[in-house]
Amino acid sequence: MRLTGLAVAAAALLGVSGPAMAGATLDAVKERGAVRCGVNSGLAGFSIADSQGRWTGLDVDVCRAIAAAVVEDAEKVEWVPLSAQQRFTALQSGEVDVLSRNTTWTLTRDASLGLHFTVITFYDGQGFMVPANLGVDSAKDLSGAEVCVQSGTTTELNLADYFRANGMEFKPVVFESFEESKTAFFNGRCQVYTTDRSGLASLRASDAPNPKDYVILPEAISKEPLGPAVRRGDDEWFSIVKWVIYATIEAEEYGVTQANVDELKANSENPVVQRLLGVSGEMGKLLGLDNEWAYRVIKQVGNYGEIYDRNVGPDTPIGLDRGMNDLWTRGGLMYAMPIR
Repeated sequence: MRLTGLAVAAAALLGVSGPAMAGATLDAVKERGAVRCGVNSGLAGFSIADSQGRWTGLDVDVCRAIAAAVVEDAEKVEWVPLSAQQRFTALQSGEVDVLSRNTTWTLTRDASLGLHFTVITFYDGQGFMVPANLGVDSAKDLSGAEVCVQSGTTTELNLADYFRANGMEFKPVVFESFEESKTAFFNGRCQVYTTDRSGLASLRASDAPNPKDYVILPEAISKEPLGPAVRRGDDEWFSIVKWVIYATIEAEEYGVTQANVDELKANSENPVVQRLLGVSGEMGKLLGLDNEWAYRVIKQVGNYGEIYDRNVGPDTPIGLDRGMNDLWTRGGLMYAMPIR
């Protein structure tokens, strides 16, 4: 018995563990056969439905990746469009399994809403968009402006902080819904629109009557780390969502793509690639999944770079360079925890 106790202690020190116990969320998802995903009701590049009802976007692909890992089919997702005011309640109540809806990770949200943020999937910052004919080229020139902003967001708080810190006056024009706020701006109800800079690029590309008539000012006035969140109290589901995202980043780091994943699975001698694709090790069992969970994610959805490029990259109407969202090896902030 003493030797058994020592062996258990040694295993704990070495980080050796048995398979994960299935959590309530994983059990419910498998029984349902689909992941319920809370998304934005319409933000091009991140989550938006087309005329046939098919959802696309970076946040959407995160949920597809989770479905590929858990129920073996990236299309097995039930989409739940949520407003900024609805999103946290929907997650807390169990209406959705994961919230993947351009949501900023903050201390208050992390500590007081009964949820856990998982991994940052997009590093952003709040900015301002103005009509080009306003003749403004800096946020410092906006004193006295009427600014359209959505209520119930960090955007509203950051706006007040920025103007107060710079000794400037402004008139907030506050709307409850995203649709109301953007419509008001393009109808001339206010001279300035503020949200995350990625959101501004999305609005200009998809909603402006003529995108060239609008300018996104150069300043980023805040840090907006965006990523999926899950309910507290289910560590197994938290781990699954977290490691699915890390798998997409690690795949890009090691050059594993949708196009070459089968060839690498069959022939790669790289130990990292072998573990990632389930050729060696028992990574899946540690998550309560099978060992091909990450292979399916990459095969069906792609690596992080592929997800980024097809949704918001330079060759899309959104047209965003990688910047901070590039890999750490290329000067960005995307860095996967090691799958080993």
